[in-house]
Amino acid sequence: MGREGGAGGLTSERLPRSPRTAPLALPLPGPAQRMSGGDMAKPLLGHRSVEGDPTAPAAGRTIGVLGSGDFARSLAIRLVCSGFKVVVGSRNPKRKAGLFPSAAEVTFQAEAVKKTDVIFVAVFREHYSTLCDLADVLVGKILVDVSNNTEINHHKESNAEYLASLFPACTVVKGFNVVSAWTLQSGARDGNKQVLICSNNQEAKRTIAEIAQVMGFTPIDMGCMSSACEIENIPLRLLPAWKIPIFLSLGLFLCFFTYNLVRQVIHPYIREQKNKFYKIPIEVVNTTLPCVAYVMLSLVYLPGVLAACLQLYYGTKYRRFPDWLDQWLQHRKQIGLLSFFCAALHAVYSLCLPMRRSHRYQLIETAVKQAVEKKMNIWVEEEVWRMEIYISVGIIALGLLSLLAITSLPSIANSLNWREFSFIQSTLGFIALLISTLHTLTYGWSRAFDENQYKFYLPPTYTLTLLVPCTVILAKVIFSLPCIHHRLVRIRRGWEKGRYVKFVLPSATGDYSSGETSSHV
Repeated sequence: MGREGGAGGLTSERLPRSPRTAPLALPLPGPAQRMSGGDMAKPLLGHRSVEGDPTAPAAGRTIGVLGSGDFARSLAIRLVCSGFKVVVGSRNPKRKAGLFPSAAEVTFQAEAVKKTDVIFVAVFREHYSTLCDLADVLVGKILVDVSNNTEINHHKESNAEYLASLFPACTVVKGFNVVSAWTLQSGARDGNKQVLICSNNQEAKRTIAEIAQVMGFTPIDMGCMSSACEIENIPLRLLPAWKIPIFLSLGLFLCFFTYNLVRQVIHPYIREQKNKFYKIPIEVVNTTLPCVAYVMLSLVYLPGVLAACLQLYYGTKYRRFPDWLDQWLQHRKQIGLLSFFCAALHAVYSLCLPMRRSHRYQLIETAVKQAVEKKMNIWVEEEVWRMEIYISVGIIALGLLSLLAITSLPSIANSLNWREFSFIQSTLGFIALLISTLHTLTYGWSRAFDENQYKFYLPPTYTLTLLVPCTVILAKVIFSLPCIHHRLVRIRRGWEKGRYVKFVLPSATGDYSSGETSSHV
């Protein structure tokens, strides 16, 4: 999708971060810069220790870890390789010592707590009560809650708030729960680098942020402890940005599939008593997929057209779009990627059509009929050209969709400047829509005017798919007219209809005149 409301494409709109979610900017010289730079591209165990670097405010300090599970082990490995001294507290230190790196000290929980001021609590919520015996030695410590729930909003209060209620004399920080154990072991280059942090104590948040940066992660300040519930729900959500696009694509698929089923299977069965149910797995599906891909591609650019219409109608860009349009604009990337997915499946299905046994039988049957009728030349020049153009244009359209899908990846999009990004997602994207339209028209050719193509008085499927794309193309052409284009550009640069600025200018009637005139712009 484009980065503005009126532009289209496959990459989601880039919005500025709110102050609550701004990255914590901490000056970390020495090891932190090395970890976040070239060293992150090397194997984790290859980092040299930064324990003796006096310029590092966090590396070299002692960090405690309570727990001996998978996440606790991965966290200890990451901390040790980042130059920290690690003390692990366990109820069975002798049995668990072999699971941790040799540089980490594994001891009883009470002894581990006494040796450090920053403690990662890597135990489940139901086991928090087992730490109550350590309440006296935990006074004044910073506790980092890394736990997650099994369900969204499973408890009335977050795990971090519950931990804070059990230990009111401690400072609790929520963090590292969105980072997986695999990411901790293999390095931030193989996973999400963001670490969401929240707490009611600013100094404690800064301390944990420094530790996260030395470990090679990017700390994100999520505000006070009331944000802990939101942070704990993040790992539990399954593709939240994809639900609406997936349901939309499934709905379109079911509609077009049912329509094609009636035309290609039910109609010949009822009118001609021919059994063509064998077409359902391949042919009907292959007829449905391009319809979904084509309509979904047009739905990527339709919200930009609607947004431009609203801006022209109200004469300003500062009026908020309706919620449904705002949600539509934010889901354009997912809609575009699903369009590419359906188009790719259509290409694969089309390549498999000649492999079907039914296709071979039909070829033999056609050859026998030609031999009986003694037809020597069945070459139809018009059909040959139609299919050649149809396939060639389809390949070009699929290639452009592939380019749009690749550039929507964050790693690729971040390497492009605004002009390159806008050209690919907006200009090439609209060209892809035009070529897809040509591909559809070439497929239909003159069959839209053939009355035999109307089964149960239903028009061919491709004629229905042309409605939305042609609307988008027509709107784009209208917006390209100079009178409308210039007005839209002015609006997007801040001009507003019905607004003017009053300038008070000195009068030029005399050398010493104090008269004033006003000018409206």
